[in-house]
Amino acid sequence: MSLSKARSINIAILALGGQGGGVLVDWIVGMAEHEGWTAQSTSVAGVAQRTGATIYYVELVSPQDRPRPDAQPVLALMAVPGDVDVLIAAELMEAGRAVQRGLVTPDRTTLIASSHRIFSVMEKTTPGNGLAESEPVMQLLRDSARQLVLDDMQDLAVKNGSVISSSLFGALAGSGALPFAQSAFEAVVERSGVGVKGSLAALRAAADLARQPVAQPKALGTVTGTGMDTAARALPETAAAPAVQPLLDRIRADFPAPAWNMLGEGLARVLDYQDVAYGREYLDRVAAFTRFGDATTVAEAAHWIAVAMSYDDVIRVADLKTRPERWDRVRREVAAGADEVVGTEEFFHPRLAEVLGLLPLGLARWVLASPGLSGWLAPRLDKGRRIRAFSLRGHLQLRVVAGLRRWRRGNLRHAEEMAHIQQWLDVALAIAPHDLALATEVLRCRRLVKGYSDTHARGSSRFDRLMRAAQSLRGREGAAAALASLREAALRDAEGKALEQRWSALQLPAAI
Repeated sequence: MSLSKARSINIAILALGGQGGGVLVDWIVGMAEHEGWTAQSTSVAGVAQRTGATIYYVELVSPQDRPRPDAQPVLALMAVPGDVDVLIAAELMEAGRAVQRGLVTPDRTTLIASSHRIFSVMEKTTPGNGLAESEPVMQLLRDSARQLVLDDMQDLAVKNGSVISSSLFGALAGSGALPFAQSAFEAVVERSGVGVKGSLAALRAAADLARQPVAQPKALGTVTGTGMDTAARALPETAAAPAVQPLLDRIRADFPAPAWNMLGEGLARVLDYQDVAYGREYLDRVAAFTRFGDATTVAEAAHWIAVAMSYDDVIRVADLKTRPERWDRVRREVAAGADEVVGTEEFFHPRLAEVLGLLPLGLARWVLASPGLSGWLAPRLDKGRRIRAFSLRGHLQLRVVAGLRRWRRGNLRHAEEMAHIQQWLDVALAIAPHDLALATEVLRCRRLVKGYSDTHARGSSRFDRLMRAAQSLRGREGAAAALASLREAALRDAEGKALEQRWSALQLPAAI
């Protein structure tokens, strides 16, 4: 037996954990070997997007490229910049990183990538909108590859009841980058014997897509994390429940028409959060801003008052985690079959403040008034807990907490939130007669307050500081723009450095 340096087809695959990168490699190797080719695969594991995706590397050599039948080709163990024929990326930013590494070249590489995003740790931890721009990366891919197949392969897979590895494999088949017929691709999936029907459907759909001209995938829009950032739906003519109909009628009678849709969204949110009486309270609070005659201000009030009134507490978290639609979404995301068991393990880390917040107002204040009792309880409650929500015991624990909703209005957390909301609205209403633009920016500052526990405490601290800044800015030229710039600075980083810099630039008093 002798060794030879044969011309190979070199394939690099970048995939995050759970995206089936290993399955994709097995399919490629299995197909090639079944067709009589020599195939070798290696991988270098990453840690999701902290240190990069797992990089799989495959080299394929055809029988015709061997000088003799007994000659064994010498194959490499890792992708080399400038020497990759096919690059497959299971997420948009990983495709961009592959280009940065030099693994994609315009004279050689066929690039197959999914345009969907899996957000990095830095994007998730930014207090405001920390998402990286997708469009510049898409343009980089268009400029860098000899051939480009770019679309939302994750969505395509889910629609066909499969996972992204199937659609990427189909895109590889449709691209023509490998000298195998589509029937060979389908055959290796059939031989795997697992999830064949969905995998074949996704494969064929992606192969058809790959043969079409590259479309312009839709880039991600602005995300602010309030749950009400998309265009508001039209206000319905009739309510789903008779008790809600008077509230819809009140919106049409008492509020300006341009604000109706946002009022409808806000009303739906607070009704889902609590009850019809809470919906009436919501409309009462928004109605205080109608006297200024500006529909934009009313719409902003409708938006942010709804967000404030549906604050995140332990009751809300438990409710959302046990809803049937959440389980349906989880099953869709993991493409689980009807006979597959899917479970989630929920992590909770409530502090003493969160536990006391669930108690009736009088009892909670009695505990807080006793330093000894509070000191004894704090270390016993301040522990992380993992709840297996798919087990009977875990599900019942969450449902019991969610059931406290009916008593929410009598607990400490609700009293504190309502007082905080009223202070915020008092600031906006006091400013509005003199500077409506500044008052509207005061309403928008509610975006800073979200979550619970430490996240809520940090956001509330910055929010309170901006409320004091709003008072200081009254009467200044450009006060609204100044407060808006402070809000955006507060959302820019978790450490608060940007806020401090902007604060100094506006020459606001340090004591505020």
